[in-house]
Amino acid sequence: MRILLTNDDGIQAPGIRALIDELSDHELMVIAPDSERSAASHSLSLKKDIPVIRIAPNEYAVGGTPVDCTVIALQKILTEPIDLVISGINAGQNMGEDVLYSGTVAAAVEASLMGNRAIAISINSYSNQKFEVAAKWMRLMIEMGIHLLAKPHGVLNVNVPNIPFDEIKGIRLTKTGHRKYYNFIKVTEEHADGFSYRIGGDSPIWDIEHGTDAEAVSEGYISITPLGFDLTDGEDFPRILEWLETNKLLKLDN
Repeated sequence: MRILLTNDDGIQAPGIRALIDELSDHELMVIAPDSERSAASHSLSLKKDIPVIRIAPNEYAVGGTPVDCTVIALQKILTEPIDLVISGINAGQNMGEDVLYSGTVAAAVEASLMGNRAIAISINSYSNQKFEVAAKWMRLMIEMGIHLLAKPHGVLNVNVPNIPFDEIKGIRLTKTGHRKYYNFIKVTEEHADGFSYRIGGDSPIWDIEHGTDAEAVSEGYISITPLGFDLTDGEDFPRILEWLETNKLLKLDN
């Protein structure tokens, strides 16, 4: 199978290297940022030249965002269709609202919006990550046909507990949960006319709701959450239409 690998932690990050090792029996193309671009979300690098350097056969380091990598891969570097895009393994979970910030998820989303099957995979720890466990599960899930469940204009978001392989209890189909970060802003220096700060925060506090990604991972299961991208909230139409009619703003054709 022809697989494009990308991430937001950089092309030399241990997560993507673990996937390269585990999926070596597939035809891999690795196109990822030349340095860490965590929390880049769906940003593109506009109005600037983006350097691309081939660092090894079928491996390219891109001086841009994760989404830049996907665009460059699918519109310039790859000359034949691919079967699957895998983004990760991210060093830290991408559950709950994290999917909105994640460059890992965004790279997969961009691939799906361009008509490709795409999976984002992350591990639920910021330190001492067992990337080899997540990579082995990714291989097993591919052998079981998970890539056939992915569809264009949607992403399968996979989160793996950071525990030994034989302690993972199984896989759950989940919905996206919720989390809160405390001390999200840390002021590093005060100035006479302002201040400097960093965005980081403490470890997130998860709302462990039934059926969510956070619940599954906390209980030792891999979570698979299908993400969709219909950005119109049709359920809000009646309420807004009523407001338009009440204020005589709704003009209908005669």
